[in-house]
Amino acid sequence: MYRYDEFDRQFVTERVAEFRDQVARRLSGELTEDEFKPLRLMNGLYLQLHAYMLRIAIPYGTLTPRQLRQLAAIGRRYDRGYGHFTTRQNLQFHWIHLKDVPDVLSALAEVEMHAIQTSGNCIRNVSADHFAGAAADEVADPRVYAEILRQWSSLHPEFTYLPRKFKIAVSAAPDDRAAIQIHDIGLEVKRNEAGETGFGVFVGGGLGRSPFIAKKLRDFLPEAELLSYCEAILRVYNLFGRRDNKYKARVKILLHEAGTEEISRQVEEEYEAIRAQGRLTLPQAEIDRIRAYFAPPELEELPARSARLDAAAASDEGLRRFVERNLVPHKVAGYGIVTISLKAIGAVPGDVTSDQMEAIADIAERYSADELRVSHEQNLVLPHVKLDDLPEVFALLEKAGLATPNAGLISDIIACPGLDYCALANARSIPLAQRIAERFGDHERQTLIGDLKVKISGCINACGHHHVGHIGILGVDRKGEEFYQITLGGSGDQNASLGDIVGKGFSSAEVVDAIETIVETYLARRENAEETFLACFRRIGEAPFQEALYADAQ
Repeated sequence: MYRYDEFDRQFVTERVAEFRDQVARRLSGELTEDEFKPLRLMNGLYLQLHAYMLRIAIPYGTLTPRQLRQLAAIGRRYDRGYGHFTTRQNLQFHWIHLKDVPDVLSALAEVEMHAIQTSGNCIRNVSADHFAGAAADEVADPRVYAEILRQWSSLHPEFTYLPRKFKIAVSAAPDDRAAIQIHDIGLEVKRNEAGETGFGVFVGGGLGRSPFIAKKLRDFLPEAELLSYCEAILRVYNLFGRRDNKYKARVKILLHEAGTEEISRQVEEEYEAIRAQGRLTLPQAEIDRIRAYFAPPELEELPARSARLDAAAASDEGLRRFVERNLVPHKVAGYGIVTISLKAIGAVPGDVTSDQMEAIADIAERYSADELRVSHEQNLVLPHVKLDDLPEVFALLEKAGLATPNAGLISDIIACPGLDYCALANARSIPLAQRIAERFGDHERQTLIGDLKVKISGCINACGHHHVGHIGILGVDRKGEEFYQITLGGSGDQNASLGDIVGKGFSSAEVVDAIETIVETYLARRENAEETFLACFRRIGEAPFQEALYADAQ
């Protein structure tokens, strides 16, 4: 993975020292909260309902065991012994004391981590496919381009104070696992007929109170022109993005109001002006230099199947289930990619204790070529596991309470922190996620239902990506009572779509039963066991689900 150079170290170290002084001035009363707020946001520090929350960047979701151990130590010393992984491949500590934040940032710097670009009106942590560098179906390693974008954007003077936050995601496979079409810029690494590498460029995606699926501005952008074109998009946005209303300040609104054709024209004009200067054309030598940091580990030549794993799975039902749900093909024969579900039945989605972090770090160091990934689905990934080693890996995960075989099933729920932590939330997400998982906790029933993505947001800001859930749940406040609005048919993959609202909201007491009704309607209406929930919904539409949900009200 990428390692800091001298500039990176100096920059992060100086930022920590600067913020240490700012925190001291805030604690002494020299700075008011209004004066301190923009400073803390530049360092990933939020003031939530009960305490400060520190959001730590994990660029393109790649971690080393050493870094995860440091996060575990920080959680144990400065928080309550756990951390929370988010849909932006970041990690949040929810119970940080302000006086400790500089020491936490200093500890992060020791392992080449920071909290920069995790908040404020800047280009946020660049995310990527969590199977990057290992996936059998990828065209190239998307982290190479994510790192180039990170370096380009970190101190770019024009993009320090944008109209609003700006999010970029990179994918390099036909199956989009990075949800690029719900980002301000989504990049699909691809090859043209001549075998040249380039990008499909999507612009103007985003969720929140005004959700949009991105529009494709370029079907194929040459690899060398990545920064030129992205800079053109950002310049147009910075110049014309609204600053009078933060709810209408995102590039998706600019694209919607001005029209895709007009924004595309302006971007192309800006792009040609930048190209004429020749400053931002990526030299091949620089691409190769960054790519060298992401060279794949030296893996053994092994048979495609593991007799050892087959025999172990035949006698261990837990291992068999784990292999069926949490293991996907690796590009190298004899290896697999393992998803560590942070969604044990009844657990808080995305939470992991310091003890569990250390256990995962040990496993990754021994069995996964010293590498880890964070997924936007709030799980962790071991990208390079020998199939022969999987029985031991499973046993160690099981011992740590991390062997839940539910990747992609109904209990593998994305949920924001909601009203338990967030000052913006209208309703609780975590207890609802726990109740749904418990209702559908039986593994055989989950397997019968099949792939089904449930996503929960505690408010319209949509940090739980509810708009693109196969079943999306939005918490709303109705005269001081928590209600939940349900959407159906959303998707964040290569066939991205926004869910349809099915009708009036449900109370906290009613909503889990409503989800059960939806699931049972699907099971009754699907053509066969192979037809997924999303495919069934797209075939029959929302009417059968509405009829089932509101039958008693008619």
